Amino acid sequence: MPYRAPLRDFRFLLDHVVDFASVTATERFAEATPDVTDAILTEAGRLCEEVLAPLQRAGDTDPARLENGAVRTTPGFAGGYRAIAEGGWIGISADPAHGGMGLPQTLTTAVNDMMSAACLSLQLSPLLTQGQIEALAHHADDHVKALYLPKLIAGDWSGTMNLSEPQAGSDVGAVATRAAPNGDGTYAITGQKVWISWGDADFVANVCHLVLARLPDAPAGTRGISLFLVPKYLPDEDGAPGAANALGVVSIEEKLGLHGSPTCVMSYDGATGWMIGEPQKGLAAMFTMMNNARLGVGVQGIGAAEGAYQHALAFARERVQGRTPVTGPGTIVDHADVRRMLAGMRAEIFAVRAIALSNAVATDMAQATGAPGWAARAALLTPISKAHGTDIGIEVASGGIQIFGGMGYVEETGAAQYLRDVRVTAIYEGTNGIQAMDLVGRKMADGGEAAFRLIDEIEADAEAARPDLPELAGAVWSAAETLRETTEWMAAQEPVERFAGAVPYLRGFARVLGAQAHLRAARAEGGGPRTALAQVFIRRILPEHAALFAAARAGSSDLYALSQEDLAP
Repeated sequence: MPYRAPLRDFRFLLDHVVDFASVTATERFAEATPDVTDAILTEAGRLCEEVLAPLQRAGDTDPARLENGAVRTTPGFAGGYRAIAEGGWIGISADPAHGGMGLPQTLTTAVNDMMSAACLSLQLSPLLTQGQIEALAHHADDHVKALYLPKLIAGDWSGTMNLSEPQAGSDVGAVATRAAPNGDGTYAITGQKVWISWGDADFVANVCHLVLARLPDAPAGTRGISLFLVPKYLPDEDGAPGAANALGVVSIEEKLGLHGSPTCVMSYDGATGWMIGEPQKGLAAMFTMMNNARLGVGVQGIGAAEGAYQHALAFARERVQGRTPVTGPGTIVDHADVRRMLAGMRAEIFAVRAIALSNAVATDMAQATGAPGWAARAALLTPISKAHGTDIGIEVASGGIQIFGGMGYVEETGAAQYLRDVRVTAIYEGTNGIQAMDLVGRKMADGGEAAFRLIDEIEADAEAARPDLPELAGAVWSAAETLRETTEWMAAQEPVERFAGAVPYLRGFARVLGAQAHLRAARAEGGGPRTALAQVFIRRILPEHAALFAAARAGSSDLYALSQEDLAP
């Protein structure tokens, strides 16, 4: 499918909205000069347009399959993956000591956005490897780092995460896979894992699995879980893939979408693994990978939204249908309702992309400065980026089908693929409901301090914009005050009350953050198309915040007034 990398948006957001200059002003990221940043964005955009986008439809129509216990990937995916690996795109933010570029996570976020728009099912493979690189860099011993990180960063080997089991989905504490000491520092891993994205691939020399399992004396629940690195092939003394490990792919799940991405049922039968991190602290180590992946999955939603939007816009510009009061006969792009949908989609994508890039900036600043305030901001924004990014991806992809009309419901147009592919992103790496509960739970453990600091900045932006954009600034300030009041209410409630309103609270928070981004954009531009787009968002979309925050503060009593029998038809 045709795809044009939105480089102007990325450059504008980095320069005027998310304060990327603060990142490049640090000693840690001083090499990310404007020239380097521009080159990264330009070359990644070219890769996505010329190499990855042409693979989008093939992944859907010629999916991965299992033959004699080995996964055979979609024709063309091997070449696409090699282009990603050889370009160094997997290790953009990885440590140069192991072959990475050492560039900011903000640039990785932008590149992953473009790759997700071009071919989401293939992009999922390097995304998982990036998460494993992060986990090993933080928790593995020096021997494992030296052996595995260079090959993962180079893309010679790929990485996965193995959490879920038939009886243990979101309830990770129910994991039953066993890890028995072999007496030589390794462990024998036995059990079954399900829903393992890219559990095998025929375009890498080795697949490295991070597996949650229990030691023989481990207590029940999440406290008894350890983390193990279990490669498909056991490396020899020189680090080359050697003997096959005792693991295999049982089957590939038949999914709604992402057909080019093999989601595997994995079996471990005494497979050799190495512990990563400390015994019974595996979930904390795995969360390093999961938090990296949660921002990445939010960005997958944003990328899918961009791809679906561009596909729908191209159709609307070409489809001749009816007459409009403005232009008379012409294409449907000039129909008021179609223009409403397109403008709303464009405004939504800009807003949520700004949230994700702001999340990445906070992550970079935390790494560069060690300041706890930046770390707290990154933690606060991560569930918002993941949940809202994927929600918007789903909504925009659905809107794309609506713009195509009946033709969008016909598979040959490709419009439905975006919706089928992106739908799972609201489920994996922690469902969006879990993300919302994390936001009002763990991320409110400081009494909402990180949230209040962010709200203060939103209101300061609104005050600064009042002289030039009084209507828009006033609406943003008022929404921020409602967010402040709702956050105060949330921070004072018991968990059940918070959780009952967590999803609308997260979405309302994202609405206010999106409005702040649009207001900054309009103020930086000084009048023009970005100001018009800000008007669309702030006038038409931001008003949702009032209903969302009202729902967030409704409490739980009405929900639990209904018994299970009452819920039955």
